[in-house]
Amino acid sequence: ELLEQVRRGGGAHAVLRHTQRNHKLFVRERLKLLLDDQAFLELSPLAGLGMPYGDVPAAGCLTGIGKICGIWCVFLASDATVKGGTIYPIGVKKQLRAQEIAAENRLLSVHLVDSGGAFLPLQSELFPDKLHGGRIFYNEAIMSAMGIPQVAVVCGSCVAGGAYVPTMAEEAVIIDRIGTLFLAGPPLVKAATGESVSPEDLGGARLHSQVSGCTDHFAPSEEEAFQCIRNVISTLNYEPVPEADTEHDGPLYSSEELLGLAPQDYRCTLPVKLILSRLVDGSRFQEFKANYGTTLVTGFGHVEGHLVGIVANNGELAHDAALKGSHFVQLCSQRGIPILFLQNTAPQPAEPTSISQVRHRLKAQASMMAAVACAAVPKITVVIGGCYGSDSYAMCGRSFSPNFLFLWPNARVALVDSRHFSTVPQAGDESDESELNQLKTKLEEESSAFYSSARVWDDGIILPQNTRKV
Repeated sequence: ELLEQVRRGGGAHAVLRHTQRNHKLFVRERLKLLLDDQAFLELSPLAGLGMPYGDVPAAGCLTGIGKICGIWCVFLASDATVKGGTIYPIGVKKQLRAQEIAAENRLLSVHLVDSGGAFLPLQSELFPDKLHGGRIFYNEAIMSAMGIPQVAVVCGSCVAGGAYVPTMAEEAVIIDRIGTLFLAGPPLVKAATGESVSPEDLGGARLHSQVSGCTDHFAPSEEEAFQCIRNVISTLNYEPVPEADTEHDGPLYSSEELLGLAPQDYRCTLPVKLILSRLVDGSRFQEFKANYGTTLVTGFGHVEGHLVGIVANNGELAHDAALKGSHFVQLCSQRGIPILFLQNTAPQPAEPTSISQVRHRLKAQASMMAAVACAAVPKITVVIGGCYGSDSYAMCGRSFSPNFLFLWPNARVALVDSRHFSTVPQAGDESDESELNQLKTKLEEESSAFYSSARVWDDGIILPQNTRKV
């Protein structure tokens, strides 16, 4: 339901204006014309949802990964039905994350620009700092220097900061009567100089193709523009990543059953091998240190034909489990094997942990954190249940920079489990108890998967049964 809400964009009036008055395609229709097939991984689709930006339904931009001419590409596409593609702080964060993925994996970037530039009332949150809007242009320059191509289509009005994205790309296509580029549009020209000028005369497709040279290709229509950009990509001399033969078996147990195995109640946990048997090819799993530190499961398996090391919570990340995790992560790093982390922190034990156990666990978890941080292999993390505090770090949470981080819808991510507040000694007066209850409610709200994904603390919520495919 939330994904469908996002796909509706800025609402009926904005959609009507976009399609009838301006005769433009929707952002997802544009992608269909560009992609080799419909295989497309949308990143953080719920970014901005429910955040305090007035009536803005989402981030106003779509990011994702797909193929053009056999080449894996990262897409950064404006959704102009959302406030004319205006950039909000969360939109900047979403685009910077997409550029990070492009740089890390050396993926071609494709910008579909249809943007009113920065949302000025929030300029202090999206303009001045190191990881604000200007970083998008910096990243374009750096990636170009790294030999990672970037191309752009001007498929709407591109104003202010929105105009720099295509002009900094290596090749840009502009669409006649739809695409415009200027730092300030006709209304501001009128206000500043008293001169009336049309969008076409100020920054239309013919002007930028014939006079300014800001764009490299002129397209009479959207369809021709996207065919043109496919032709451009075919001449980049950017070799497709060779695809290994990945014929593989499916799991012996249906992946559809993962929907029923997703833990909803955090007072209990389930053996993580029930999850693994529905994730790995042929349900084959070569376990490592099977009889030691059993509250963490480690071992090797294949997912869609790709060999991975798996590190999965199976209870409390105690001293022995953390040492085992550290050892296994170092093995994967040494062998060049990517690691898949499955996070599901166990509930608090009924009996209090001894001081001695805490001391030992602290050092062992620190050792595992160091191993995870320094492992020079791809790391993908999926939060399949609750994940709290130090377990998040040792199991490659967001602060430890996994290449990708996905959540199941039932996931909880927080510094502390708010249920543990019931173990705090009762305060002396009612006001203290009231404050504690308010804090508990706040933490509960902020630990949900949807709160996390709206703020781009992850790369998106995925359905459990789609985990193998993603």
